[in-house]
Amino acid sequence: MNNFSKIGFMLAALGSSVGLGHIWRFPYIAGTNGGGSFVLLYLFLALGIGIAMLIGEMLIGNKGRANAFKSYEKLDPSPRKRWRFAGLTLIGGPIILSFYAIVLGWVFYYLFFVSFSLPTDMEVSKANFDTLYSQNFIAQTMGLMLVLGISGWVIARGVKKGIELLNLILTPMLFLIFLGLLIYAMSMDSFPKALHFMLGFEWEQAKKALTLSIFIDSLGQVFFSLSLGIGIIITYAASSDSQQNLFKSALFIVLSGIVIAIMAGLMIFTFVYEYGGEVDGGAGLIFKTLPVMFAHLGFLGNIIAFLFLIAFSFAGITSAISLLEPSVMYIVEYYKISRFRATWSVVGVIFILGLMIVCSLCTPLASYLTFGNKSLMDIVEFLSANIIMTLGGLLAVIFVGWVIPKTTLYEFTSHFFSSYAFKIWYILMRYVAPFITIVILIAVSVKFFVGQDIASYLFQEEAL
Repeated sequence: MNNFSKIGFMLAALGSSVGLGHIWRFPYIAGTNGGGSFVLLYLFLALGIGIAMLIGEMLIGNKGRANAFKSYEKLDPSPRKRWRFAGLTLIGGPIILSFYAIVLGWVFYYLFFVSFSLPTDMEVSKANFDTLYSQNFIAQTMGLMLVLGISGWVIARGVKKGIELLNLILTPMLFLIFLGLLIYAMSMDSFPKALHFMLGFEWEQAKKALTLSIFIDSLGQVFFSLSLGIGIIITYAASSDSQQNLFKSALFIVLSGIVIAIMAGLMIFTFVYEYGGEVDGGAGLIFKTLPVMFAHLGFLGNIIAFLFLIAFSFAGITSAISLLEPSVMYIVEYYKISRFRATWSVVGVIFILGLMIVCSLCTPLASYLTFGNKSLMDIVEFLSANIIMTLGGLLAVIFVGWVIPKTTLYEFTSHFFSSYAFKIWYILMRYVAPFITIVILIAVSVKFFVGQDIASYLFQEEAL
């Protein structure tokens, strides 16, 4: 098998998690959930349950040495091997990529067109994005094709010459660009305010902020940002060194992702505070609020916007290829066809689904691609990023915690876990992780179908 180097595996896994989850979703989720209290809760959960779950999925791939479907089959101790079907949650990757590529296409559109002509007020900025979102079929289709074309080209080149090489180049460049932008943000008067918002902790305020909904949002962010549940980590780990220290790898991935997410948040909120934006601007923070903030800096703002969007696109591409690889590896190994043919076959299917989503956004076909009050994009995003991803994560932790014999797990982890550390990890995988994933699954289902947070739906929410 064409394997990753040890550092290549860690950078590839980090690249899969950094993407839109850490740079786009983390800042706006933090902004809408009160900043510091959410961030500290997220840190606690990511460094505890996040690392434990990441190691669990890594073990499946590292010891299975095959695609997600086959890895489950190899490690399943029962004669019927029914757990192999848990590996089919890898279908979530292509489904997520069908709309993820559209969002990343927006990033490229802003990079090539908006960064050179930044809007100077919020009304113009909102109109620019609304026009792109609901009217510009050509731009969205071209963005979709560009993202899928780059992703397909990288995956077709294989593990070493494609995935690892790209991450060895883009991930350090992403960090350096963000570091440079953060250093510039530190020179601004509003940086201390952003720092306090992101990392400040006041107990009385925290007690009011730490609600059940924020706890669930934090859990969901841990899950989303670590690419759990859709075969990415299993697939990458299958191409890692058989003696890889998975604890160190997981720690590196989680800590590096946290650093990049906090860097992004500090930089973004410094600009927002400096020029009177709203920290709770939600999902439109990147595409609507920031362009106006950058415009206040004149030509320097164009440069900063360009560098920010370059870093954003780097992160997005590394995530996009990770969404594509599990299904390609499965087809190559199961159907015994070339990687080139498998890659472009999957890309073709994703493009068709993505094109349908674009049609549901900005063509007369939109009314035919709306079901109830949910658009096709809403449905696809919910099914893949919430149901399939969370269900896949639940199956993984149950498989590791309850199906693989404890003695086997101890043998698998003996080169990086002490007996005491193993006991803690085993309890997390056997009891805590399944409970958490079930909570997330129920919470996102209630929010999607009922339209309310689970806390609001079940009872009058109070602080934890």
